[in-house]
Amino acid sequence: MVDLYPAIDLRGGRVVRLAKGDYDAETVYGDDPVAVARSFADAGAPWIHVVDLDAARSGDPVNRPIVAAIAGELGDRARLQNGGGVRTVADARALAAAGVARVVMGSAAVAEPELVGRASEVVDVAVGLDHRDGELAVHGWTEGSGVRLDEAFDRFPDAAAFVITDIGRDGMLSGPDIGGLSAAVAATDVPVIASGGVASLDDIVELAAIPGLGGIITGKALYEGRFSVAEALAALERA
Repeated sequence: MVDLYPAIDLRGGRVVRLAKGDYDAETVYGDDPVAVARSFADAGAPWIHVVDLDAARSGDPVNRPIVAAIAGELGDRARLQNGGGVRTVADARALAAAGVARVVMGSAAVAEPELVGRASEVVDVAVGLDHRDGELAVHGWTEGSGVRLDEAFDRFPDAAAFVITDIGRDGMLSGPDIGGLSAAVAATDVPVIASGGVASLDDIVELAAIPGLGGIITGKALYEGRFSVAEALAALERA
């Protein structure tokens, strides 16, 4: 079965969502990310996906104590995947010590693919392949990298997963890029986790129909009440 990854984006200690990765287009959904994570785990989510937006932009892991608190709250009920500002093996080690099961490396991995192998000796590493129109974006999605998504898969033989985000769809509730994600899954043996654009249970079902897809990240649709974690899990079970 495809895994569900309810998402918590942290900025200034609060639960937020950005539109298309724009830090000036922020919606605040709560002041207690630990409680949000607890609710997701209580509903049966096998993973929680947490992004430190402050660290992604500045490199300063100001929300790391919150990440550790979430990991402590989850215990053995759900695993924590954390990205945003994970740029060194030391970052990976600190997050592993905080209870994170898998880190997501984006900008640093694109700049130095060998870093993924070194960090993988400490904790499982997913590579975040965040793209605009097929070009990978870095530094909190503020810059283009010059690297195309379809060129990236072979650069990371040690990746535990690829988290593929279509930035143009992220936080927009515009539907996922089914065609692009299908092509990505077919292009690599590494599990692909889809991110960006999920707006409905129909989207969940359509994504789950992609042969070999590893997971689905959803955030804004949950916060906007389009569906619940329990409803999404039930849809995946049926699919």
